[in-house]
Amino acid sequence: MAASLARRAASTLWRNHLCMRSSNFGVHRTSVYLPIQKRLCSTEDIPLFPGSKSSYTSKLNMMRPDEDGIAVYRIMDKSGDIINKDEFPNDLQQSEIVHMYRNMVLLSTMDKIMYDSQRQGRISFYMTNYGEEATHFGSAAALDAGDLAFGQYREAGVLLYRGFTLDDFMNQCYANVLDAGKGKQMPVHYGSRNLNFVTISSPLATQMPQASGAAYALKRRGDGKCVICYFGDGAASEGDAHAAFNFAATLSAPIIFFCRNNGYAISTPTSEQYKGDGIASRGAGYGMVSVRVDGNDIFAVYVATKEARRIALEENKPVLVEAMTYRVGHHSTSDDWSAYRSADEVSHWDQIDHPIIRLRLYLQKQGLWNDELESQLKKDCRKDVMNAMKKAEKIQKPNLYEIFTDVYDDMPQILKDQQRQLEEHLHNYKNEYPVDRFQS
Repeated sequence: MAASLARRAASTLWRNHLCMRSSNFGVHRTSVYLPIQKRLCSTEDIPLFPGSKSSYTSKLNMMRPDEDGIAVYRIMDKSGDIINKDEFPNDLQQSEIVHMYRNMVLLSTMDKIMYDSQRQGRISFYMTNYGEEATHFGSAAALDAGDLAFGQYREAGVLLYRGFTLDDFMNQCYANVLDAGKGKQMPVHYGSRNLNFVTISSPLATQMPQASGAAYALKRRGDGKCVICYFGDGAASEGDAHAAFNFAATLSAPIIFFCRNNGYAISTPTSEQYKGDGIASRGAGYGMVSVRVDGNDIFAVYVATKEARRIALEENKPVLVEAMTYRVGHHSTSDDWSAYRSADEVSHWDQIDHPIIRLRLYLQKQGLWNDELESQLKKDCRKDVMNAMKKAEKIQKPNLYEIFTDVYDDMPQILKDQQRQLEEHLHNYKNEYPVDRFQS
């Protein structure tokens, strides 16, 4: 009995000592230490471990995954009918919805033509966006034009919505002198300083920790802007994803992590990528607000992204949005989806639950669209894309020696030697190369 009383007295003295220290030293009164201070000063018998938020229990309870999973938020069903009118985004004008639909069809048309151009040998590489168009335009419409966007490589619709022109797309894919990247990037690796879209890079998930850092910088600047970082379910398996989530959460950065969960990481299905309930379920472990949304429902994507932006800015918290969708096309022109999934599976998503079809059904039921308008739109889109492609194809490539620039302020000797070797090689074998296609 005496020993118990002694231990309790010692514990009380130690707690009082810590509480006095926390009140005497300013550093302990910051927001970082307040939760710890509060628990240390508590008279309740609670765990004081700094690594968790918990209480004691005398009953063993092994946590198991929730078999039901996180619900998928949607507003519009596959038939284009609004399920809950109270959730419908009435701030979206009818003209804006039609505009979004037109852009979705334009993007799909561009994908078809550019995919074929790669197969014809006119460009080296391409990636289509088939089946994921609603994730692009629904999210882009919910953002401010000044918000900084980090893409992975399948977010061309975000750029299109922000004002990236067909000429801009074609100049990049054809790597001509009008390409802002001077032809140094692979096709579909777009970027635009004017449109606040960071240039895409090939390595998977590298944009994620960069986006967290950018969001923290915007927070410190305090200009009311946030960051949106797009990534796929495959990228979520990378170590960079963990670093990005953790940094953003601990630094309270205003960022929207937008996951396009399209079912496959190239040929690897989600069933082989993870055992948990998708990507949204990971948010709680990082202390992030999370939501799962029907990525083929453009209205649900819009509403979810808009609310995520509000939370990011008003509460200074990162938000994880998981958009459930399906990649109808090949991963890229280097892929063949028939090697790892059935034609029946792809046909379902292409013909029954496609985001463009769903929005078209909605517009038709609202009296805003008809077959005549659809036919004319497809003709116009094809004409505009073909004209832009033919024009970009005829423009000269950048000067060959541009490949040695823009890396070092002062070119090192090793690059000077390589440039000299290239000059000598082209001089000796100039008839073997189409040097006339490059700017002199």
